[in-house]
Amino acid sequence: MIENSIVESLETLNNTTFLLKTHSPSIASSASPGQFCNIKVTDSGFPLLRRPFSICDIEGESVFYLFDIHGQGTMILSGKKRGDRLEILGPLGKGFSTEGDYDTSVIVAGGVGCAPFPFLIRKFDKNKKMLCYLGGRSKEQLVKYGLSNLHIATDDGSVGFHGTVIDLLKSEADYLEGRRIRIYGCGPNPMLKALQTFADESGIDCQISVESVMACGFGICQGCPIEASGGERYLLVCKDGPVFHSKEVRL
Repeated sequence: MIENSIVESLETLNNTTFLLKTHSPSIASSASPGQFCNIKVTDSGFPLLRRPFSICDIEGESVFYLFDIHGQGTMILSGKKRGDRLEILGPLGKGFSTEGDYDTSVIVAGGVGCAPFPFLIRKFDKNKKMLCYLGGRSKEQLVKYGLSNLHIATDDGSVGFHGTVIDLLKSEADYLEGRRIRIYGCGPNPMLKALQTFADESGIDCQISVESVMACGFGICQGCPIEASGGERYLLVCKDGPVFHSKEVRL
């Protein structure tokens, strides 16, 4: 569905990261964690395509989106003011599943890969344990919004573990051993590929949210293919994902 939403606020989280809040009652009432929306950032014909953003959180009739500035589209979005209108297509794609036999949820996020997790955390069974592993290049680039029980890694060692978030996860493998774990991951593809390997070698159930350039957002343009495991066919990130089981795709 297309919803004409109103900007309620735009918060700066660090030098390049923003939290957009829109009044979008139709999207808020039908969205699931891990889904995304395509936002038309301007009423003009430029940029031509909508930009995809993970649904970060939902409170009542408000929908939150967390994003970095990566180009002209996100630069325009970062300048929006309260009361501005945005044409938003969504919710789109397949989200995370919280069903199953596990007692510990482990979130693994790299950079703004933390975006879909505040909404997901709201859906977790409160009787199950939850851990968040968060990685970034430096202390200044970490985005902690909506996360708790944090285990932090930075590439430059400015805070937390000195190394990647996957290195941190591996270093605490003994602590995780013996638990019935499900991992939820989102971040750059190299991080997700390393997480796939870790989950496979450890025999841990793992779901990953894949980042991709998307045009239409619902499978018509065929512009976001990802190779399925086995290499015999391709899936579409926008329609078959963006969330996949880690064994389902090849990064």
